Amino acid sequence: MRTRFLSKCTNQEVEQYLASNDIIIVPVGVTELHGGLPLDSETVLAEGIALKMAEACDGLILHNLPYFYAGSTIRGRGTVQVNVEPSIQYLKEVTKSLIRQGFKRIIFTSFHGPAHLYISPVVRDIFEDYHVPVLYIDPLQAIGMEKLFQGASSEDPFTEIILAAYDSLGRLGEVPLTTPENDFWNERKPSTTAFANKINGMAYASGAIGMIFGDHMDHMPTIQLTSEEQKQALADSGHQQINQIVDYLDMVEVVGQMQQVAQFVAEQAKKYQWTNNI
Repeated sequence: MRTRFLSKCTNQEVEQYLASNDIIIVPVGVTELHGGLPLDSETVLAEGIALKMAEACDGLILHNLPYFYAGSTIRGRGTVQVNVEPSIQYLKEVTKSLIRQGFKRIIFTSFHGPAHLYISPVVRDIFEDYHVPVLYIDPLQAIGMEKLFQGASSEDPFTEIILAAYDSLGRLGEVPLTTPENDFWNERKPSTTAFANKINGMAYASGAIGMIFGDHMDHMPTIQLTSEEQKQALADSGHQQINQIVDYLDMVEVVGQMQQVAQFVAEQAKKYQWTNNI
């Protein structure tokens, strides 16, 4: 295909795609404080991963979704905070539009910890209202931290895959090198919120108690980027990790199971008509 990104396609290209397929991957981003990296780091990461996913399963991508609930990074004045409820409603409207246009296998993906607060409700509500089994892939949850970062070349594997995502999208030049005023590598010192680790861990990411970070370094301190050559080398390592992530997910199997689930749901809905709210 000329491009995997829906908004970069012509309408005719989308209609041609929908004549034979129905997969769209929706990278859900965030705009927030992220150490010495640009504020759109986790948006770019989601889009970079989505690109590899789409290539693996012949899907399209709906990108440019950068403004949702950020969470405790609100202390950073570059963070854009949208409350959970409007985040849900916006994403739900986008999903309903995709369904109307003919996309039946819709896959959300995000690396943002609190994303489950607004993606999972959309998954459930869309199913209840339309009987369309939308999928949410959180790679951290699906693979696990240890497997996720196997093969990293530095102490900061998360930055490596972010740099790889920028590189995949032709945007690596947007990531600045480290300067004294832009140095956020703290050698993994305890967070200022460590005193509340017990209660903060009593539900999944950001869902247990409201919190604001006390220091910029509390969220994703980033390794020092000292040269363009080092930055590219870290991105190259990140590419290997992203490829491993997508291989592990096995997107062909994922979209195949989604189709099976849809068929199963349709069969059950015929037998139990009261489950059908459409």
